[in-house]
This record gives sequence, C-alpha cells and structure tokens, in this order.
Amino acid sequence: MHMKKGGYYHVSSVAPRKWTALGKDLNQARLKWTELENDPVQEEDKTFTVVTNRYLKEVLPSLKAHTQRDYSQYAALLIAVFGHIPIDKIRPRDIADYVRHRGESSKVRANREKALFSTIFNHARAWGYTDLTNPCIGIKGFKEKPRDRYVSDDEYTAVWDVVHPTVQDAMDLALCTGQRPADVLKILVTDIVDGKLFIKQGKTGKKLRIAIEGELAAVIDRIMAKPRDKVNKSLLQDPNGQELTYAAMRSRFDKAREESGVNFQFRDLRAKAATDTEDLAHAQSLLGHKNRTTTEIYTRDRKGDLVKPLKRPAK
Repeated sequence: MHMKKGGYYHVSSVAPRKWTALGKDLNQARLKWTELENDPVQEEDKTFTVVTNRYLKEVLPSLKAHTQRDYSQYAALLIAVFGHIPIDKIRPRDIADYVRHRGESSKVRANREKALFSTIFNHARAWGYTDLTNPCIGIKGFKEKPRDRYVSDDEYTAVWDVVHPTVQDAMDLALCTGQRPADVLKILVTDIVDGKLFIKQGKTGKKLRIAIEGELAAVIDRIMAKPRDKVNKSLLQDPNGQELTYAAMRSRFDKAREESGVNFQFRDLRAKAATDTEDLAHAQSLLGHKNRTTTEIYTRDRKGDLVKPLKRPAK
C-alpha cells in the first residue's frame, strides 16, 4: 500500500505495476487492500466505531437536521458500549442486554438506539464489513404508549400570554393548520397563493392546500403586518428579520412553560387541532393522514369519546 496525493493505493508487485485507488480513509483502504491481496481482514478495521463513523460521515448528512441531532446522540452512546468490538462479533444477546439495561433509564431511547444500531449494521452488510444476519432481528424492544396529552384552551392561553411574540405566531399557526413543528417553521411567504397556504409535509411528503380564512387569515395578517425582512421569505421572523429556528423556538417555549406552570409539548398542538375540529374526516384531511385510524389516535384517545348517558326507565 502506498500513499499518493493524500490517498491510499494498492500497487501490484509484478510489472507493469498497477495502481488501484483505495480511498483516503485508512480503515477502508486496508479493507480494500485485503480483498486485492486475499488476506484476512484486521479486526480494528471493522469495529463498530469504524462502521459508525462511516455512517455518520456518508449517510447522516442526508437526513433531516433534527434526525441528525438525535442520531448523533444515539451513536455516541452505542459507541461507548460497542465501539471496540468488531461488527461481526456483536451477537443478539449483546443487543438484548443493551436494550434491557438501557430501558431501566429510558425505554423509548432504548428502542430508538436499537433501531439505529440495526440501521448501521445493515449498512455494514452493504459495505462488505460482514455477511452475518443483523443481530437486532428477533430482539424485542419495549412497548410504547401513544402520547395522549390534550392541551386545554386555558393551558394554551397560559403559555401564549408569556411566550416570545414570534413563538406566539408559531403556536397559532400550528393550532390553525394542525401541522408538525418542523413544517410550521419552514412555511414561506411564497407558500401563500390565491388565498391558500401550500404545505408539503417533511415527514411524509404529503401536499396540502389549507384555505386561508377565519382564524388562520387573522393570524397570517397579524404576522405579515409586523416589520420584516423582505428578502428573507420565511413567514416566521424575529424582530431582527431572522427566521425562527427550531432551537430558538424550543428555548423560548420551554421558558414560557416554566413561567406559566403548564407542562405540554409544542407537538401536542397538532393533536389539539385534530381534537378540536370534532370532525374526524376534517381532522384527517388537515393532518394529512393516509389512514383514519392514525387520526383516531390523535383525537379520541386524547380527549375521550363523547357519549350520551342512558335514560332512566319510565315510571
């Protein structure tokens, strides 16, 4: 193996000598070198750390920002446990032990971290680090209970009254449109066309047209009446003309929750919007759900079924 201009090369031992590029990463270069020389792979070139770092470098940047943030945290915890172990030496019992111990502090995070491990292992198979079956197969995670928090009008108002004005706008948009926080933050002025708000949901790719009328019209008019940077096309802008970021919204929202003494999450406004429509078909269209059963989880389970009492027997 030789290095040339920052990259590694395999050079054949017989004339005419053939130079085969192996890449700039030493671990990957040695893997390719062993294939060409038909030599056994060194274990340090296929540890979980090596594979995970490749995943973080090549795959993670293509994912959404909040997913990158979460996966980076999960990966660090997985590396702390499995980092030194060759990827093909990690067995199902190791995954089961990890999930069990991790679940003692957080069952949800245990599930998420197991899912990321499985994804990384599948990439390891595709990249040629191992031919073994994914050790996560057959290892059960913890059952997760769907979130059923319903935000009352009084709770909403309590937070709204003390939160930063730009987050007030974000809350009202989220409630009127029923969209996820990320989709609310990325709304542009140019998404307002012919009296309709055009939205493409980031999670599902679902396209919606929401009629701008009633409360939504009043909210958008209020937002557009504020001083704003005309070059910046983001609908939600701070007084300095900068778009409202997720980090800023989260920080301000958390501060307002603490000040108001009300504990709900911004994402709960999507469920409130669905529940408050009191019309399942309308809620399904507004939220962009493909299946009505998904919408039912957002509505009925949060506020409870509305049922009529029985009549007393006639005397």
